[in-house]
Amino acid sequence: MRARWLPNPVLTVLLTLLWMLLVNTLSVAHLLLGAFLGWAIPLLSRGFLVDVPKVRKPLKLCLFMLKVLYDIVVANVQVALLVVGPKSRLSPAFVEVPMAIEDEFVLAVLTSIISLTPGTVSASLSEDRRVLLVHALNAPDVDQLVGEVKSRYEAPLLEAFECSRT
Repeated sequence: MRARWLPNPVLTVLLTLLWMLLVNTLSVAHLLLGAFLGWAIPLLSRGFLVDVPKVRKPLKLCLFMLKVLYDIVVANVQVALLVVGPKSRLSPAFVEVPMAIEDEFVLAVLTSIISLTPGTVSASLSEDRRVLLVHALNAPDVDQLVGEVKSRYEAPLLEAFECSRT
């Protein structure tokens, strides 16, 4: 019964607190409005929310996020050097990366990480979610790019989250 009328209690509390911070006024009316919004938004959007798998290794996930931030900074410098250099040094390519991740949330995290890293974009995902099409600004060695995506990003995500693996 609780799940029907209060689908996500944690999100309800967070949205209520966020509302109170946004209005920057402590009043009963704003608290009631924030609580109403905190209740209504998760209730109306519950069909759009995906289940987040349990984090198995939180420390590994934190270290992974630091690695991703580092990769984003390094990729920014690499892309800047490629862009100002001669076009003949560029080797753009579409690369198909086979996916071992089955969980849609973790897969969305992976595709976001790839798109956030300058020089690569997640272009498409096959209907069966088994192959991710990645566009790389510079991919002279396609197999190396596939290996990097799988070892640097996919494997740590599979290790950090409790999700299916094929």
